[in-house]
Amino acid sequence: MIDLYTWSTPNGRKVSIMLEELGLDYTVFPIDITKGEQFAPAFLAISPNNKIPAIVDHDVPDGEPLSLFESGAILIYLAERPGPAEQRGRFLPEAFRPRLEVLQWLMFQMGGVGPFFGQAHHFRRFAPEKIPYAIERYSKETRRLYGVMDKRLAAVEYLAGDDYSIADIATFPWAARHEWQGVDLAEFANVKRWYEGLWERPAVRRGYDVP
Repeated sequence: MIDLYTWSTPNGRKVSIMLEELGLDYTVFPIDITKGEQFAPAFLAISPNNKIPAIVDHDVPDGEPLSLFESGAILIYLAERPGPAEQRGRFLPEAFRPRLEVLQWLMFQMGGVGPFFGQAHHFRRFAPEKIPYAIERYSKETRRLYGVMDKRLAAVEYLAGDDYSIADIATFPWAARHEWQGVDLAEFANVKRWYEGLWERPAVRRGYDVP
């Protein structure tokens, strides 16, 4: 059994989508970041950076529960977690080059999409005062990143190639908030095709609604 500590944010939804895709049993522990619950000592013991998501896996081969924070690290762990043979390599290939394709596009999300889309959300929707420079800076970079994705998806079905992977799982919840970013997906036809296709996956729909 896996304990999932999460909230309804793009980063949180990555992990619940992954758990649904794998069909793993998990228990959800909502951490209401609007009330500061991420700063509670009990959660700090699991997630030293006071950020969701985090997991505790109680079914580990060495018998000791394993706690993990950082959504990218969690996705990699879940993709490689010991389990049925048919799950191995399903969302993170074992072969050298395909594995690197997935990891580089996962890092693209972690280092670019998440930080810049998140800042666009903040300055466009939540900042107590409107700061035109910040809005323009983060909105412009967000659109550039959509352009990178669109060019990539013109050549391949999914971000890392022909197969759906943790790179797509990581990026999808951020694209799901394109309206918050002031982006019309009609301007990025290949991203739109990819995005709408992922919405058709039942596990994506289930995972997106957690918590």
